Amino acid sequence: MKNLPRWITELVVIIVIVLLIRATLVQAFNIPSASMQPTLLVGDFILVNKLVYRVSEPRRGDVVVFKYPVNPSLDYIKRIIAGPGDTVEFREFRDERSGVKVYKVLVNGKEYGLRYVGVRSFRGRFYYEFEETVPLDGKVLKHRVWFSSYPTKVSGLVNYPETLCFEEREGLCVKFVVPEGHYFVMGDNRDNSEDSRFWGFVPRENILGKAFVIYFSGEVPPLTPRDVNFFTGFRQLFLALLHPRPDRIGKFLIY
Repeated sequence: MKNLPRWITELVVIIVIVLLIRATLVQAFNIPSASMQPTLLVGDFILVNKLVYRVSEPRRGDVVVFKYPVNPSLDYIKRIIAGPGDTVEFREFRDERSGVKVYKVLVNGKEYGLRYVGVRSFRGRFYYEFEETVPLDGKVLKHRVWFSSYPTKVSGLVNYPETLCFEEREGLCVKFVVPEGHYFVMGDNRDNSEDSRFWGFVPRENILGKAFVIYFSGEVPPLTPRDVNFFTGFRQLFLALLHPRPDRIGKFLIY
């Protein structure tokens, strides 16, 4: 490389360093859909820690990026609700303050609490926002979740192995165990998320890392899996630069 111009040598070194960091430490992703609202919005650009799960195991409450089990060429982002061997149960819940009827999640008999926050509007639809609390190792993790005001709630598994199901209700498995080596994940936008309720559990080896910060954010159109290609990320970032959301930049997602 002695005969090459200095700028080419420096560029090659930078590319190698970036590829090493991307492969081992952190990787950037952008949020294409509303499935994780209100925690993550369409047009949020996040960094994912790829090293953390090499030295520790994923835990309940983590927001993780993983290879979609049905099509591993696609990356999904959801929140871990339960891990290997955990028993998950869905129960109907009526909030006395608001009169809103939704559902709660229980893991190993411990309830994920819900506190009503208010009504939110997004793209012509209305959602009930709750603060959900996740008991974990003597602590309580808190985040916001949405439930649709329309009757689209799916409180249970649609497709499930009968050997893992303990209780069924109206064609759904409402109490089940997570198999070893797998995780049960859901979107925070509970009625607008295609997650483990529909396509099953996430194998441990599919989990790429933990989302930890929003490094940029801007108004962009939502995407479907069919819209994703090599240039999608660049286009979304360009549109976000034209319509930035400064209040979201630098927001951390760790507990």
